[in-house]
Amino acid sequence: MLNRIMTIVALVFFLSFLWILFSHIPRLDLAGVLGVTVALVLWDVFTSFRDS
Repeated sequence: MLNRIMTIVALVFFLSFLWILFSHIPRLDLAGVLGVTVALVLWDVFTSFRDS
């Protein structure tokens, strides 16, 4: 249970950081890189939660 809470907290902080980054540098190429990054992180979280 604690692992899931820590994962969600880390995910919120990570997404907040990426949102701040994108809000200060609103470029299309950066949005593409951030989109791929978020997709990979969400995929990792989803597969990690599914296994446990």
